[in-house]
Amino acid sequence: MRIAIIGAGAAGCFAAANISSQPGLEVTVFEKTGKVLQKVKVSGGGRCNVTHACFDVPELLTKYPRGKSLLKKTLYQFSPRDTINWFESRGVKLKAEDDGRMFPVTDSSQTIIDAIWQQMMKNSVKILYHRSVDGIERNTQDLTIHFSDNSSYTADKILIATGGFPKLEQYKWIGDLGHSIHAPVPSLFTFNMPGNPITELMGVSVPGATVKIAGTKIVEHGPLLITHWGMSGPVILRCSAWAARELHEKNYDFNILVNWLGDLKEDELREQIQELRRQQGKQLIQHKNPFELPRRLWEFQLQQCSIKNDTRWGDLPAMQQNKLIEKLLRDPYHVKGKTTFKEEFVTCGGISISEVNAQTMESKLVPGLYFAGEILEVDGITGGYNFQHAWSSGWIAAKNMVA
Repeated sequence: MRIAIIGAGAAGCFAAANISSQPGLEVTVFEKTGKVLQKVKVSGGGRCNVTHACFDVPELLTKYPRGKSLLKKTLYQFSPRDTINWFESRGVKLKAEDDGRMFPVTDSSQTIIDAIWQQMMKNSVKILYHRSVDGIERNTQDLTIHFSDNSSYTADKILIATGGFPKLEQYKWIGDLGHSIHAPVPSLFTFNMPGNPITELMGVSVPGATVKIAGTKIVEHGPLLITHWGMSGPVILRCSAWAARELHEKNYDFNILVNWLGDLKEDELREQIQELRRQQGKQLIQHKNPFELPRRLWEFQLQQCSIKNDTRWGDLPAMQQNKLIEKLLRDPYHVKGKTTFKEEFVTCGGISISEVNAQTMESKLVPGLYFAGEILEVDGITGGYNFQHAWSSGWIAAKNMVA
């Protein structure tokens, strides 16, 4: 029996790592580049955000903008707990950070790569590099992959785990098999704010900001990072995931509102400021920052409100107080453009999940053809959720291809 896996990313390699070596079984992974597990290597700043410490599947499903109907079947079969156990049984201990993201205790993605790779080698998996697929031919009993170098490979089962493609035409060879493709658009990206003075604060981060995309119901809370091109950080990436299609339709030209104080309400803030006036009225506003904002950001906001350096809390005019409250709770920014990082590119779109059996990951249209990972119309917000989908779908495909 011959199994071909197209794509040496997280889903493809994890599937190969879960197909035990046995007589008469040949597993070959075909990779169009010269490297394996590249997204694993660069994810999480080189630490690899393996999964998320969320062990309630209904709650876990709320972290995926698209793909819930498939995930509610796959995540019960191979959950974050199973991911933790899989790696720990191979000597790789994971740790959960305060926000629930899970990393290897080594803080090195190479630890994850090595664990998967060693299991693949133990399973006698073959890897063939620089093999770009032109098409797949359906035969009576099997399937033949045709490569761009005019070579071919005939297999009993094929797993497509290429990751998401940025352009619709790159899916043509899968569409030729009869599968429906949802046009891909970027899902995780940062917000560009060309010319905005906030970019002068690049490197400043706020641990708990709330961001709302104006004109939508999308609101997210979490760490925000100011960059030299605009805003990034988990809260921005989550917003981009939920609004992926809407923002694409707007050509990435839209407005956001930032609450720098997280979920603090206006009446609570007014009360705090009145207390400051009474108790610390002689303190300079510039020196007395009661909201634990980074100093550079606090001074920037005071400048934006035309509050002078020598103004004391007790002397703050009502007009400037109201302006400061607006800047802290509903700070508007115009976004024009996005930045995606090629290595960590995540797409919204892909193979229609209605055409895939969620219990087995096998195509409902082409017997012997399987899918796993981001090639499917499934994507999660940042935080380890996309990798969890890769592990779950890869594991399920592996189990069913040899069943």
